[in-house]
Amino acid sequence: MKKVDDRYFINNSKKSDFSIEDSLSNDESLLWKGKPLRKSFILNSVLKYLPFALIWLIFDTLFIVLLAINVKEIPTIVIVFLTVFFLFHLIPVWLWIYSIISASKRQKVEEYAFTNKRILIKQGFIGSTVISIFYDSINSVNLKIGLIEKMCHVGDIYIVSNNQKVVLEDILDPVFITTKLQDIALTNKKDIYFPNNLRKWLTTDEIFTFYKKDY
Repeated sequence: MKKVDDRYFINNSKKSDFSIEDSLSNDESLLWKGKPLRKSFILNSVLKYLPFALIWLIFDTLFIVLLAINVKEIPTIVIVFLTVFFLFHLIPVWLWIYSIISASKRQKVEEYAFTNKRILIKQGFIGSTVISIFYDSINSVNLKIGLIEKMCHVGDIYIVSNNQKVVLEDILDPVFITTKLQDIALTNKKDIYFPNNLRKWLTTDEIFTFYKKDY
């Protein structure tokens, strides 16, 4: 049995954070790297629950104003109770505000990368998580471009694999990237079901060669 070097798991890096490149193996090459467009990412966070949050806030504000008008006639214990009640009742509004505030941090952390072997998605707010999807496990790659995305010239790429679903949000040049991923997924599926010596398919590196020139 081959002896494992005692120093194999010693990490000499002093970085407090890591980039998505740190997840690459020695024989893995980076083909493309991107992240959500900041303007679109934050705007989507603002508008996502805006109608619901505004209706909720207006409804509660009317009650608070009515109570404030008659505050002298309301016992102190009731005022304390109502204050606590509305603090909890406004939780949907607090969550909406939190999602807006956290969007900036999440956009800075979130990164996407395509290598010659897999897709890597780095996400997080307080900490960071790297999701790995190998090309041969991909079942479908779909593109969605909403109103905000269309205005900002970006799109959301939905990837469904054998055991998970992920979304690459607010990606520039989304049609090109989606087409390339679909090509890679199809090529890998055909590699499984048909022997390579019966036909010639582009490798992952060759599919992205055109785009690597602009990276």
